[in-house]
Amino acid sequence: MSNRSWFFASQGQQQGPYPEAQLRQFIATGTVTAETLVWSEGMAGWQKAGEIPGLFSGGSGPPPISQAGGPLVSAGDHGGGPLSIDVGVWSLLGQSLLFVIGLVLVIPAPWTATGFYRWMVSRLHVPGRPNLGFTGEVGDIWYVFVVLGLCTYAGFSGYTSVQLILLLVEGFLSWMVVRWIAANLSSNGERLPIEFKGSVLGYVGWYLLMTISVITIIGWAWVTTAWMRWICRNIGGTHREVVFNATGWGVLWRTLLFGLACGFLIPIPWVLRWYTRWYVSQFALVERTAYANA
Repeated sequence: MSNRSWFFASQGQQQGPYPEAQLRQFIATGTVTAETLVWSEGMAGWQKAGEIPGLFSGGSGPPPISQAGGPLVSAGDHGGGPLSIDVGVWSLLGQSLLFVIGLVLVIPAPWTATGFYRWMVSRLHVPGRPNLGFTGEVGDIWYVFVVLGLCTYAGFSGYTSVQLILLLVEGFLSWMVVRWIAANLSSNGERLPIEFKGSVLGYVGWYLLMTISVITIIGWAWVTTAWMRWICRNIGGTHREVVFNATGWGVLWRTLLFGLACGFLIPIPWVLRWYTRWYVSQFALVERTAYANA
């Protein structure tokens, strides 16, 4: 069965195909359980994973144990690996358009933004964190999204001083959003003790540097990778470290290809999913001690 590709059902949607090795990783992390419906070529129809001979052979380790003050973890929770995301072509496009339209219309922004982040997080697969979720509510930082929506209009003023102030404001608001997202992640319904510890001055500094680097034509790609690594280093509350593995060249050519394809309009849904899946896969979890000794 090692060369087979598998599909599984999650939240009423078909996921896959995945090689069997990755399916077994989903089983180990609890994303796929014995009750999850799966299908592979040659099968007459969908079956529960636990009914497939050999799929659950050898067991998946001891049952989860509860850590004081933390979420449920299993004995295999100390592993690592890249993140992945399962998004449909049209569902991603639709959610992205709702997010943008919400900001443009300003008033719906808190609802569309919260819904977008909740949907995106639910599609993420994180090693050792089954059933990832987002617990943030519309009323938490609703004013942040309203102001961000208003900033899109103020940016057309044409005054350099106003645009500079807007950059500072947007950088600060973006920092608030990152902190909010990190503080509202959950696994199996349990809030994760994750927090973003990056300072507001550091974050706004990177935000400004990113904006300025655009004039270098290609330098922004290396600023992006450095900024993402700074963000990852400032994510705390877990025994594993988040790392960003993309290179400047990798970000550069993929972003340029994405922008070029979007210019033809029709490919947008497909290249949007391609780019999103690649970008997410560049984030990975590693043991802090192992990473330090690497």
